[in-house]
Amino acid sequence: MPRKIVARRSPIHGNGVFAAVDLPAGTRLIEYKGRLRTHAEADELYGDQAETGHTFLFTLNDEYVIDANNDGNVARWINHGCTPNCEAVLVEHPGSDRRRDRVFIETIRDIRAGEELTYNYGIVLAERHTPRLKKLWACRCGAPGCTGTMLQPKRR
Repeated sequence: MPRKIVARRSPIHGNGVFAAVDLPAGTRLIEYKGRLRTHAEADELYGDQAETGHTFLFTLNDEYVIDANNDGNVARWINHGCTPNCEAVLVEHPGSDRRRDRVFIETIRDIRAGEELTYNYGIVLAERHTPRLKKLWACRCGAPGCTGTMLQPKRR
């Protein structure tokens, strides 16, 4: 069975993930994997690096973060896009053990072989979105409607 996706250098930023074959909308591509950490553990490990504009941390739920810096897979190389062709889908485990929740990346439209995969990271920071922070979290997706930043408006 041929691989659906492949990682290589990206014109958006650093590494990226690309469709190796044509992919129909609604295709589950990959689980976002990494070491499971509490938010407090992630803050302790990476708190001083919070302003790098680069992260492999994925918020799983109110209790846990997936740290793809450790035990991560190719999903960590999927870049942010303002008009994404994929989305992150949270699958909550039916029990009360939040450690068993999972995140999958799925296509939201048909994707041609060779096209780079992107999803909206949905980064919301508690602090004011200053010009410096917007530049730090700059988006380079190049989409016609690119906002210029990966930061999302604060939820009300």
